[in-house]
Amino acid sequence: LKHAAATLGSGNLREAVKLPDGEDVNEWVAVNTVDFFNQINMLYGSMSEHCSAETCPIMSAGPRFEYHWADGQSVKKPIKCSAPKYMDYLMSWVQEQLDDESIFPSKVGVPFPKNFLTTAKTILKRLFRVYAHIYHQHFRSVIDLGEEAHLNTSFKHFNFFIAEFSLVEKRELQPLQDLIEKLGAQD
Repeated sequence: LKHAAATLGSGNLREAVKLPDGEDVNEWVAVNTVDFFNQINMLYGSMSEHCSAETCPIMSAGPRFEYHWADGQSVKKPIKCSAPKYMDYLMSWVQEQLDDESIFPSKVGVPFPKNFLTTAKTILKRLFRVYAHIYHQHFRSVIDLGEEAHLNTSFKHFNFFIAEFSLVEKRELQPLQDLIEKLGAQD
């Protein structure tokens, strides 16, 4: 876990995730969800050549956690698929949510839907799974690419954010519980 301690020395992330005075919580969650999606997409993209249907025939985070894909629309019943296929489904689905003006309104004064936080929680829960997969299945590749400080800083920021607003249930975080405790103790 010595490489898990490396971060970019990015200031106080616990303070950075707090809702700024006068800011709407939905707006804050929306902006951060977009940022985390972009970060995770970039991090996974940088090491995706190490994640194939052969190396990762099942989307998992270690031997105890397996993830099946369902979006409730085109894939109603959860399906078992390779990690790269899951990532493709996930990134496309999240992008569709972010592009949908009825879910993520981009115009000032347009209200967020009543179920916005529920949708954001689903997105963030699924994005957590990408971190979990990378840490469990590809951390050696991350180290070889010299990206562990980027990954750790991104995950630490993500974790503080979801904790601040109770956006992902604790049971979903189990695959990275030891890391969460280690990163939390550093701050």
